[in-house]
Amino acid sequence: MQNKDYYAILMAGGVGSRFWPVSTQDFPKQFHDMLGTGDTLIQKTFKRLTNLIPKENIFILTNERYNDLVFQQLPEVSKRQVVLEPAMRNTAPCILYAALKIQKENENAVMIVAPSDHWIEDESAFTKNVSDAFEFCKQNNALMTLGIQPTFPNTGYGYIEYDNNETTAIKKVNQFREKPDYETAKNFIEQGNFLWNAGIFMWSVRSVIEAFQNNQPELYQLFESGYDSYNTPSEDAFIKENYAKAENISVDYAIMEQSTNVHVLPATFDWNDLGTWGSLYDKLDKDNDGNAVVNARTLTEDAGGNMIRTKNNKVVVVDGIEDYIIVDEDEVLLIFPKTKEQDIKKVLQNVKDKFGEHYG
Repeated sequence: MQNKDYYAILMAGGVGSRFWPVSTQDFPKQFHDMLGTGDTLIQKTFKRLTNLIPKENIFILTNERYNDLVFQQLPEVSKRQVVLEPAMRNTAPCILYAALKIQKENENAVMIVAPSDHWIEDESAFTKNVSDAFEFCKQNNALMTLGIQPTFPNTGYGYIEYDNNETTAIKKVNQFREKPDYETAKNFIEQGNFLWNAGIFMWSVRSVIEAFQNNQPELYQLFESGYDSYNTPSEDAFIKENYAKAENISVDYAIMEQSTNVHVLPATFDWNDLGTWGSLYDKLDKDNDGNAVVNARTLTEDAGGNMIRTKNNKVVVVDGIEDYIIVDEDEVLLIFPKTKEQDIKKVLQNVKDKFGEHYG
């Protein structure tokens, strides 16, 4: 059920360089149809949020350079809803800025901050979880997050440790833990009260602004000083002049790890952060040999476990290759072992150094 006090901030400023060569600085992964479904990731996420939130209350937070892409892909949004960062400053400054804008418009607002490039299978479970969290945030001065039940000792995510003694669905958070090594991650999972941190947050605007006031007074002062200009024609000038002065700091570090009123709801939906080609491979249907194929017609022989993607349904013949990423994109062809996918960022840097910045 939509509610006029419900708001969303869709984080769409990242580059997703581990998905190179499809994801580039000029055209990052959230604006691509990564799964071959007919919708780009940001379109999927926007639609999912409209199950609960009026579409005019969904704000898109992105970098100035992606302004045109947002309006092309989400033609239903207005200029008011697109919040542009003139400089890259991590998640805390942009979330505080958007929260102040929303507060000025509706002081009773409760909001969700969600990445624009994650994959969620069970949308009705997601809507129910967010709705329960919103109800909790309306009644309590709380900073909330959705935690994902870990399925294996992943070393690529931060973890949320919650109070084991709580019997309610919503748990009090004891502490946030940095990305662990493998042994530590195994230990977390054995303990049973650890969740993956998916970067999905919910709170009332009152609670989040108070948290910034208490924990990040300088950052709060900087953005509060422009309050009169927000949602008026003079806002752009204030932000252009002041945004770059903000500290480069994540919202986890700025307020979540410092606050004592943090709660987590263990999510009941299937989640994938689509951070790498391997995580995309895991999500997609496979052919009989275990190849995941997007936008390609394949002839394979003695080839399995590959992630194959082209543009425009190209015919791809693969023989004798196992567990590779094979991606054909305009001026770049990548053929790379899946086991080394974390090195793609380094490879991208080498390509830019040798052949020019425009390849990234």
